[in-house]
Order: sequence, then C-alpha cells, then structure tokens
Amino acid sequence: MLIQLMFVLIVAGALAAAVASWRRSTDRGGRGAAGGFFGNRAPVEVEAGTLYVTGVSPRPEAPGEQYVTLSGSISGPSVVAHEVYGRFAWDTFQWPAIGDRIPVQYPSGKPDNWQLDHPGARPYFGSKRPKGQG
Repeated sequence: MLIQLMFVLIVAGALAAAVASWRRSTDRGGRGAAGGFFGNRAPVEVEAGTLYVTGVSPRPEAPGEQYVTLSGSISGPSVVAHEVYGRFAWDTFQWPAIGDRIPVQYPSGKPDNWQLDHPGARPYFGSKRPKGQG
C-alpha cells in the first residue's frame, strides 16, 4: 500500500512539473524559448536561388544513379555568390557540368542549409521517379 502511494505521488509530481514547465514556456509570447511544449514554431521563410556549378566530381563508368559532389556559389534574394558544396545521388546520363545553373532553396539568411529545388518530392535528385508518375 505504501509503495503504491509513493508511486502515485511521484507520477503526480512529474505531471505537475511538466505542466509548470509548459505554462512557463507559454508565458513568453505564446511559444516559449524553444518553440513551446508542442513545438509551435514560426514558419521558416524559404528563399529560391541558383547554384552556379564551379566544380563537379568525375562521372563514374557505371550507369544509373551514382554520387556526385558539387561545388559552386549560390545567389538569391539575400545572398550573392555564397560558396557551397554538397553530395547527391545523380543519374549518370544527366551528369552536371561546370557552368550549369541549378535551382536551389535555402532558409532565409542561412544559405549553408541549401537543398536542390527540383520537381517532385523525392529524397534526392536523380533518375528515380516518384510513385504514380511512371
């Protein structure tokens, strides 16, 4: 009986601490320092830009998707010639070349977190098509 009572008190104390923490975080402008208890964060503004390719790893002999390393500079609304690089899965029959301009997206003011802006919602740029598109 005593052990059950102690367990109930511990659970109630933990619940009270969680509620107090949540209330404290919502008192600071409604979201809290880390986005609130339920992760209610303000949406991140995304900017569209262009990657001017200045470096490409050599195309492998094997056909199909292979990894490519790209380097270049991103230019967009708030960024001018920001140097970046990245590694992607890419179809060897459509291998990028120096001088290509590839559309990219990045969070406003954070061009180091860039991603390729390509049609379709697939995890990487390459030859695989999303389900339902052939």
